[in-house]
Amino acid sequence: MTRGLNKVLLIGRLGRDPEMRYTPSGKPVTTFSIATSRSWNTSEGDKHTETEWFNIVAWGNLAEICKQYLTKNRLVYIEGRLQTHHWEDPDGNKHSSTEIVANEMIMLDEKKDGNNHQVESEQVIEDEYPL
Repeated sequence: MTRGLNKVLLIGRLGRDPEMRYTPSGKPVTTFSIATSRSWNTSEGDKHTETEWFNIVAWGNLAEICKQYLTKNRLVYIEGRLQTHHWEDPDGNKHSSTEIVANEMIMLDEKKDGNNHQVESEQVIEDEYPL
């Protein structure tokens, strides 16, 4: 049997503060979005920039850490896997949504306190039980 690979690596800035909730069984889940941008010059010399948004989901201990440390505009590295949900609305229209299920997060920028002092630097956080 051939083995597959579903792995996503992203570096981007949070578009909003993370939101945490708990499943009915009590497991924490945190969601947030990050933006990645790329720039290029056309053959005519015009500069273009393209921004792509990704929805991120973190579970368990990683969910709690993301909620505690991440805020809008923080620069982060996210490693995880793609997951797509499919559903049908009451009118019979089919929909789908793709998200990144994170199993590792690294804060890449420095967070400053109220006096503009560095309070932490790069920190690697991995999910205890990667999905």
